[in-house]
Amino acid sequence: MKKFNIRKVLDGLTAVSSPSPSPQPGVKENDLIPETLQSEHFQLCKTVRHGFPYQPSSMAFDPVQKILAIGTQSGALRLFGRPGVECYCQHESGAAVIQLQFLINEGALVSALADDSIHLWNLRQKRPAILHSLKFNRERITFCHLPFQSKWLYVGTERGNIHIVNVESFTLSGYTIMWNKAIELSSKAHPGPVVHISDNPMDEGKLILGFESGIVVLWDLKSKKADYRYTYDEAIHSLAWHHEGKQFICSHSDGTLTIWNVKSPSKPAQTITPHGKQPKDGKKPEPCKPILKVEYKTTRAGDPFMIFSGGLSYDTVGRRPCLTVMHGKSTAVLEMDYPIVDFLTLCETPYPNDFQEPYAVVVLLDKDLVVIDLAQNGYPIFENPYPLSIHESPVTCCEYIADCSVDLIPALYSVGSRQKRQGYSKKEWPISGGNWGQGTQSYPEIIITGHADGSVKFWDASAIMLQVLYKLKTAKVFERSRCKEDKPSTEIVDEDPFAIQLMSWCPDSRVLCVAGVSAHVIIYRFSKQEITTEVVQLLEVRLQYELNDLESPEVGGDQSPAPPTPSTSPSPQSAAPQTHASTSSNSSDGMRDNVPCLKVRSTPLKQSPGYQVELVVQLVWVSGEPPQQISSLAINSSYGLVVFGNTNGLAVVDYLQKTVLLNLGTVELYGSNDPYQRQPRSPRKSRQPSGAGLGDINEGSATSEDRCKSPTSAKMSRKLSLPTELKPDLDNRDNSFSRSRSSSVTSIDKDAREAITSFYFCETYTHKTDTVLSPSLWVGTSLGTVLVISLNLPPAGEQRLLQPVIVSPSGTLIRLKGSVLRMAFLDATGSLLPPPSEPWHEPNAPDDREERDKVRKRRPMSVSPSASQELTENQYAVVCSEKQAKVIALPSQTCMFKHNITETSFVLRADVVQMGTGICVACFCANGHIMTLSLPGLRPLLDVNYLPLTDMRIARTFCFSNLGQALYLTSPTEIQRLTYSQDVCENLQEMLGELFTPVETPEAPNRGFFKGLFGGGAQSLDREELFGESGAGKASRSLAQHIPGPGGIEGMKGAASGVVGDLARARIALDERGQKLSEVEERTAAMMASADSFSKHAHELMLKCKDKKWYQF
Repeated sequence: MKKFNIRKVLDGLTAVSSPSPSPQPGVKENDLIPETLQSEHFQLCKTVRHGFPYQPSSMAFDPVQKILAIGTQSGALRLFGRPGVECYCQHESGAAVIQLQFLINEGALVSALADDSIHLWNLRQKRPAILHSLKFNRERITFCHLPFQSKWLYVGTERGNIHIVNVESFTLSGYTIMWNKAIELSSKAHPGPVVHISDNPMDEGKLILGFESGIVVLWDLKSKKADYRYTYDEAIHSLAWHHEGKQFICSHSDGTLTIWNVKSPSKPAQTITPHGKQPKDGKKPEPCKPILKVEYKTTRAGDPFMIFSGGLSYDTVGRRPCLTVMHGKSTAVLEMDYPIVDFLTLCETPYPNDFQEPYAVVVLLDKDLVVIDLAQNGYPIFENPYPLSIHESPVTCCEYIADCSVDLIPALYSVGSRQKRQGYSKKEWPISGGNWGQGTQSYPEIIITGHADGSVKFWDASAIMLQVLYKLKTAKVFERSRCKEDKPSTEIVDEDPFAIQLMSWCPDSRVLCVAGVSAHVIIYRFSKQEITTEVVQLLEVRLQYELNDLESPEVGGDQSPAPPTPSTSPSPQSAAPQTHASTSSNSSDGMRDNVPCLKVRSTPLKQSPGYQVELVVQLVWVSGEPPQQISSLAINSSYGLVVFGNTNGLAVVDYLQKTVLLNLGTVELYGSNDPYQRQPRSPRKSRQPSGAGLGDINEGSATSEDRCKSPTSAKMSRKLSLPTELKPDLDNRDNSFSRSRSSSVTSIDKDAREAITSFYFCETYTHKTDTVLSPSLWVGTSLGTVLVISLNLPPAGEQRLLQPVIVSPSGTLIRLKGSVLRMAFLDATGSLLPPPSEPWHEPNAPDDREERDKVRKRRPMSVSPSASQELTENQYAVVCSEKQAKVIALPSQTCMFKHNITETSFVLRADVVQMGTGICVACFCANGHIMTLSLPGLRPLLDVNYLPLTDMRIARTFCFSNLGQALYLTSPTEIQRLTYSQDVCENLQEMLGELFTPVETPEAPNRGFFKGLFGGGAQSLDREELFGESGAGKASRSLAQHIPGPGGIEGMKGAASGVVGDLARARIALDERGQKLSEVEERTAAMMASADSFSKHAHELMLKCKDKKWYQF
């Protein structure tokens, strides 16, 4: 990345500066506005990741800490505790996580990866870290098992061998179980990879080994030989013990379950095909799909639970994936929405040799996490409190509003809480570990996501948490086609015709405006009352581009209150606009003309409390050419206007009077000031590429920096080709006025099309000679031009609804390199001037005119009288394009400061944001750099090479917000939040939740006096003696490579900070020691009692026999 040249910052000081300002006034002006932000106020770091783990591959649960871990195919690790406690970690290699094992209640986790490495994670710190790694060189890992309260990890491999790892030192033991020793002569062939390892719940010295081919071996660790071998002619997928250790169950590839008695290896005690049809002649049931996993859980009071995934019969084509719960004589088949990746049964005890008492099943699906309540009839699911539904429909755009009004979140929550589904389990969410952070960040934050199905979701993102507040379905205002054959031929996209492309939200008035891919715009008002809209208000706009025959702009509004008249549509060139009925379809020559892409519903629309549709605006087909998709959008509640633009031009709509005020081609905005020599051309006849701006850029037609993946899922992977005449020009992007992409990263034609890329409503000086502020609309284009449109608004109140708004282009020009992305305004003191807005009022309240008029009066823009007398300039316009940023003094329109942001790349997103003590411009470039510039001086304050643009999803969703907050969609299912504020970075540690909390391990099951005395019950094993270096020798060094971390498990135990943690650990250690001492005491007392009894019996026997002769015995 080329370093910023500080000499270029002050305009007029070097040769590259703009000729307009003289050097001295610029410096003097800046002296009057001291800049409070400095480089030390900025630091970039990731804060938190929300959403469902993308492409999950494995799962584990700590039953004491109550923490869930999920691993993914890209090596990510997500940890979940109570709602609001979650954590994201990443394995550097990026290899898939094939298995996870908690060191239960130790605050540690072992992960096994597809690259044959195993890692030990320390969870006792807020950001977990790897302590040790071990990389196997000659063997591929297939299965791991860590017994409860053991430090020896069993690792099974593809060759069928079992290695043993000490998790304290992460070294290999010399003790190895070789496959040929395990099976000996029981099979002529190799048994296949190890698919299961576990110790007998009642005897730690007996290890059961499951091989893929169908062989199971019970291995005696002490004698180093097999006790029993169990053979079945179908491949094994999983295995589970009965807690008494006398039986185990296997699941097989033909959909059968076999239950074996440990001491009867010749044949299974029972064979079940749960979903197989039983033939009447007593033959074997027909084979079913493989049962991928089975769990066997016992209860004290009733029948055991057998829970498994898969096993459906082959004739159930099209049936959804299922989890089956067999309990006694009942079998429940629970259908899932997505394929099952893994499942775990949550039990009351961590001890494998006790009654398990299962209470819930956690099912990890490909795109969801489901928890089933086993204790209630019908097995209801728990309501998931995590924000895992971001991807319910693919995200197509998002907005981030930090430090918003405090009443917004309660208002959205109150209407959103009515949308919740019923029928969930009444119990508390079972994954409840960890503690919330103690952060002091208290300002409200809202994230808005737009989706491919036309839905819009509002999220509460305060204090690094995320919770859905409210969901709006915009597709409700349109007629839906029953099947594909019914689809109207006017649709311009093949799939997702309601997908949201752009959103504009006014937090003060709560007015929302969305633009969709079918060239439609919908305006919504927020109401707390339910209404029924008899007729949805509709405006149709004919926005065309035809230089050789400029037609007057035409407007259709069959459902608008009155047809527009010349007075209500004061476009400079307009004759009396004609109104076209929305039903007018094909013209006489068979071309589609004056028809919108979607049909607005004609039946009454019941609108629940929340966002209610006010007006629908649709662009129509013009002479057989489909409408171009909307590239920019803005709404202003104070003016009652919405404006949108595309590659043809722009339209300004008065949503209060439901009329189109202005409908102009981009060229017509310039008037006689057009700096570009354009060739006359007719409209393109070709059908528009579907999903433009949302789909892929075609690999063959873009330079490497533009080559991007699909933004959402396969659903959205439609191709968007750049026009061939544009390709050579992509290499010369930094030419002063080269064609560049619009803000939505779409393409434009080289010779004629100039897209509208940004808007800003403000009260400012429209002309150089102005002395008073007046309402205006600033328009930015893809060629780097900024034009101004004057707005003449009637007085607020009743007059606003009766008199027309006069809209006229004023011809003011500012030019920059690259497409204009963002505009903002500063007052004379350098403070940010937000667009004027009105406060929210209930739109469906009884018509109290006077009250409403008071509320609706526009807020005047405050200009300090002293400032306006002393300073020659009263405002500053900030304009940021793909290549550079400029600060323009108003009303003189002098360029005060200019900064070339990037020479070799281009800016994807720019925002003017409030940073505590000051304001700055924040930019994200396609080459991965995140930068901030001071205002008004445009001094570089931060430049970090964060993340290159690898996916169009990032370009489409990246956004900055106030107080140093930013976010983007890092995967189709996850939002990554980051901060560029030093303050937030410093406080982040406090804000993060703690995963590990000191909890006492439950007591081991009571074995009873006689079992303890005579050796019944669970048998313990001195693993140290067997697997340690003294007993087993050293392992081969070439087998695995140890990669040390910062410390062993003892150091890890001390890593949890704070006196409270130390005290709690000391107390637990004392308790454990006391417990062990009491056990020893009990054992000693029992032995003493036994000795007394023996002594007593011996004494009695001696007395009885004392006087007898030898022959009397």
